[in-house]
Amino acid sequence: MKSEEIRNMTEVEIENKLLVLKEQLFNIRSEVTTGRIERPNKFRELRKDIARCNTILKEKISE
Repeated sequence: MKSEEIRNMTEVEIENKLLVLKEQLFNIRSEVTTGRIERPNKFRELRKDIARCNTILKEKISE
């Protein structure tokens, strides 16, 4: 997900997206522990997307 897409969202949409991303991250972590992960790089992508969302959300709140 690109940061420009996140910037176009409202605060509520970003918070909802964060919940979805965190749920996906939890599922990926459980796949890693069981050893049946299909895309190992997805783990890194999710963490970066969560960080982007948190950063932009804090920018919007402070405005």
